[in-house]
Amino acid sequence: MFERYFALKEHGTSARTEVFAGVTTFLTMVYIIIVNPAILSSIGIPFEQVFMATIIAVITGTLIMGFFAKLPIAIAPGMGLNAYFASVVGAHGLSYQTVFGTVFIAGLLFILLSVTKLRETIITAIPDSLKYGITSGIGLFIAFLGLRQSGIVVPNKDTMITLGNLHEPVTFLTIIGLFLTLILMARNIKGALFFGMLITAVIGYFMNLLKFDKIISAPPQPVFYDIDIAGVFSNSLYAVVFAFLLVTLFDTTGTMIAVTEQAGLMKNGKLPRAKMAFLADAIATTAGSLFGTSPSSAYVESSTGVAAGGRTGLTAVVVAILFAISMFFSPLIAAISSLASITAPVLIIVGCFMMEGLARIKWKQFDEAFPAFVIILTMPLTSSISTGIAIGFITYPLMKIFSGKARHVHPLIFIFGVIFLIQMIFFPTH
Repeated sequence: MFERYFALKEHGTSARTEVFAGVTTFLTMVYIIIVNPAILSSIGIPFEQVFMATIIAVITGTLIMGFFAKLPIAIAPGMGLNAYFASVVGAHGLSYQTVFGTVFIAGLLFILLSVTKLRETIITAIPDSLKYGITSGIGLFIAFLGLRQSGIVVPNKDTMITLGNLHEPVTFLTIIGLFLTLILMARNIKGALFFGMLITAVIGYFMNLLKFDKIISAPPQPVFYDIDIAGVFSNSLYAVVFAFLLVTLFDTTGTMIAVTEQAGLMKNGKLPRAKMAFLADAIATTAGSLFGTSPSSAYVESSTGVAAGGRTGLTAVVVAILFAISMFFSPLIAAISSLASITAPVLIIVGCFMMEGLARIKWKQFDEAFPAFVIILTMPLTSSISTGIAIGFITYPLMKIFSGKARHVHPLIFIFGVIFLIQMIFFPTH
């Protein structure tokens, strides 16, 4: 059945290879069911709710990707977007139900974009400097979050932040965990992030920092429709909706193209079954918000499965099945996610990965470089991804006007710039 449906022979693969590829992808991204609940439960969302919502989002998006888009790509709540979600709730005093409302609306808009040509229009309109600036800024944002959560850096009334007490047990264990994980990555160990977390957890257990009563239990009861859509409009959270939508669109597009090219599946430079591929992510984001998690995106870790031989949607189906099995390990994952020393190294390292776009920014062209620089600077300093995006979209067309290159800017960028300017002046987010 799988042979015929996924055309395994046509793609030069076998069921055994696809299963191995699925296991490989799973091991490299399973950290998300630990890190995502850790980040979102820190703002008051029940751990069990986020844990189940994370798995539901993964299963929903990845199965659609596997069975309908037939691509070896996994979907899960995006790193960076979960940290931004937490910052919106924490910094602005909003309820998490209201911010789930922004995710739900962003998901619906993403579905609309996925079934029309608007998606391609927006992606084409936005200049590379803004795209890479946004990705790099998010990388710095979540790396800084990891440093703060672990106590490596702490608030200071004179200098904003300063080096923390490295002798604190949690901080000390974070540093140990970070270097252990870096060693695994330097040795090209598959699943280095996940195994680094497990080793750190074992050390934490013997340091009496980690305690748990049991490992396996029945899956927690999912919570459905814990959202407040009206609050999105009463709090003028339009920039937040746009930030979620834009970042998800960039992440998913870039990852899908990169992984599909790696697998040799691109057809005449185009993504096969692109509509279903983007719908998989859009539906996962929408479903995730209804159950209690931040936006989803295609995971670049899918490339490890492709490197292991994955070429069809069967790889994605295997990933979804393994995540479904993991829901029985909620007690163990709850204990692990409660210790910042285990999750902070992942945030720091993933942040480093996301800074790759810095090399692609045209630094010698000031009208391209400065908007990207402003985005990267303001995201961590304001603890707001949407603020960074807004300032970037306002600055870019202005720089082009000042340099006499306004005609080279897509009209949508001017429209977005004006909308963001109006939003920041007249409808600030709290």
